Amino acid sequence: MPASTSVKDYIRTIVDFPHEGIMFRDVTTLFADPRGFRMAIDQLLHPYAGVRFDKVVGLEARGFILGGAVAHQLSAGFVPIRKKGKLPGAVISEEYHLEYGEAVVEIHDDAIQPGEKILVVDDLLATGGTAEAGIKLIERLGGEIIGCAFVIDLPDLGGRAKLEALGMDVHALCAYEGE
Repeated sequence: MPASTSVKDYIRTIVDFPHEGIMFRDVTTLFADPRGFRMAIDQLLHPYAGVRFDKVVGLEARGFILGGAVAHQLSAGFVPIRKKGKLPGAVISEEYHLEYGEAVVEIHDDAIQPGEKILVVDDLLATGGTAEAGIKLIERLGGEIIGCAFVIDLPDLGGRAKLEALGMDVHALCAYEGE
């Protein structure tokens, strides 16, 4: 790949995946390139320079890759929010709506202590359903969400507006309009 100047340059688009008419934004090509991956992590952190975080929460599954790297850079703990049934031990759950059905995400019931400062990280913000469910779990545990950081925003699907209506500070590295 030639020298790229933005995170968006490292993201591959796969047409008609997983269904016809979908333009899938594949961040695995971003993760595979050391310069692109470093650029993404640095840019995810940039708006929060000087802010103290206790924990970074990554949303399943690509949010684990990004969130782990961000937590390392911040010297903060990392907490996964997973699909139902994937975490051992005691959990709390939150149901949310998908385009064609419902899903449930979970977090360990002792993963976040009241008052801890939290940064939520994921690769893509589309409708905001998963992020909203994660936010509700964090707030139920008493965490204070300082920001929500994403690599990609699909603004036409309304996720950013949904999270901002919840009072969240939303940061995305790039956007794909009209999709």
